[in-house]
Amino acid sequence: MTTPFSFELKATDGDARTGAITTSRGTIRTPAFMPVGTAGTVKAVQMRDVEATGADIILGNTYHLMLRPTAERVAKLGGLHQFSTWKKPILTDSGGYQVMSLAARRKMTEQGVEFQSHIDGSKHMLTPERSIEIQCLLGSDIQMQLDECPPYPITPEESLKSLEMSVRWAKRSKVAFADYAGPHQALYGIVQGSTFQDQRERSSALLQEIDFPGYSVGGLAVGEGRDEMFRVLDFTTPTLPQDKPRYLMGVGKPLDLVGAVERGIDMFDCVLPTRSGRHGQAWTWDGPINVKNATFIDDETPLDAASHCPASRDFSKAYLNHLFKAGEYLGPMLLSWHNLDFYQRLMAAMRDAIAEGRFASFAADFRARHREKS
Repeated sequence: MTTPFSFELKATDGDARTGAITTSRGTIRTPAFMPVGTAGTVKAVQMRDVEATGADIILGNTYHLMLRPTAERVAKLGGLHQFSTWKKPILTDSGGYQVMSLAARRKMTEQGVEFQSHIDGSKHMLTPERSIEIQCLLGSDIQMQLDECPPYPITPEESLKSLEMSVRWAKRSKVAFADYAGPHQALYGIVQGSTFQDQRERSSALLQEIDFPGYSVGGLAVGEGRDEMFRVLDFTTPTLPQDKPRYLMGVGKPLDLVGAVERGIDMFDCVLPTRSGRHGQAWTWDGPINVKNATFIDDETPLDAASHCPASRDFSKAYLNHLFKAGEYLGPMLLSWHNLDFYQRLMAAMRDAIAEGRFASFAADFRARHREKS
């Protein structure tokens, strides 16, 4: 018998929450950070090593996989789990954000978005129905409705028009999901409304009328800045159901994660750990460092001696500095692996702090120690 999707809230501390999302492929401990596996791989890190960091779920990207190798080919090869060798849950985004940010000559209508591939210029049409079909062909456990992620800044009038269309697309996405998906899969709605409180409240209410098993907060981390993002979360998160997961899309830096958990968010994804790692930046409890800097050329200490991750524990900063200076592939691989491990250790620490009723002191201590330098 297939395990149905469910969410259990286990403890709260202020607005911070810890719980568990149950899927047919395993349990997701929340707050959870999802490494981004854009094209069927978490860049530069083997899936077994991603799992060893403590990740319960990864994210796959509809836009990239629909273009290459195509969702139909992935389905023929056994689905994204088998194709990538990741056996735990996978969340797929709708592809809408990449259509807005990457595709050329896109044309948006009520029907959907017509666009040209950034790879070869071929024309495609992404509708709510096609997005859901692709996600079901990929076989993801949690899927996203197709929405429009509006730019920042945006006028209230433009934002409202976009919001209303995203709600209409949410209804169509749910109808398509009923046709394509299995009983063990789940579809999230996405709250939009830019930085406008009345619009965020309206979007949340309309999506709850449609009724989804989880809700995402979209349209943030698009240039508005951390303080503004937190201000929007302050009035958006309380409008979402207590008994369903809340997912903040595309966020972020460690201080973003702590502040968003403080405001009641349960799920996150971001390319930052692996993107930073490929460019020489390592995230640590004291803040980020750039191992390419000359200050580390003779540094015999590892990134984190207390970590169980070999990339964090077994290699000196001097060696990492050398790998980047020499242009060796191993450098980006080790730093990406280390960063993913750090993010998972941070999430575990927050889960423990919430369960033990000490999240406020944990957050204060983390902010005092973690400096976003270089």
